Amino acid sequence: MLAEEDISFIKNHLGRWLAEQSLGRPPVVYEIELRERMVRVEEALKNQGEELKSQRELIRDLMLQIDKRFEQVDKRFEEMWAQVDKRFEQVDKRFEQVDKHFEQVDKRFEQIDKRLEQMAEENRRRFEQIDKRLDLQHNEIMAIHLEIKQQMRWFFATTVAVGSLVVAVLRFWPV
Repeated sequence: MLAEEDISFIKNHLGRWLAEQSLGRPPVVYEIELRERMVRVEEALKNQGEELKSQRELIRDLMLQIDKRFEQVDKRFEEMWAQVDKRFEQVDKRFEQVDKHFEQVDKRFEQIDKRLEQMAEENRRRFEQIDKRLDLQHNEIMAIHLEIKQQMRWFFATTVAVGSLVVAVLRFWPV
């Protein structure tokens, strides 16, 4: 309806306005005119009141629609956050899978390292065996060398002795 200020303003000025309008008219006409104007003012006030009431209802309807829209927006945000949370969970799961894969790769590298260490140890052991065999063969070759050397000395000494005997026999033999 009207505000308290508007009502007091109308009351204060209504008499003066009416007097200005009907200065030269008789009191009965003035009275009728005054009543007609009051009826028109009341109808106008009533219409304004109804219009304000309908505007309030429209505003309430708009507010309800706005509230519904905000609820829809809130639901949409909740759905979006749920989807974002699901995505992050999927990403976390993927990271966990990648971590597991890296752990498996690390285990395989550890296995490869162990295998390489075993192979290195096996190669070292085999080289030691080869070194021992080569040392044995060297010792055997040296023994054969010494034996051949000794046989050469004996052969040379025997040849010189036999040659000396042949020369001595030929010298002392009468021909």
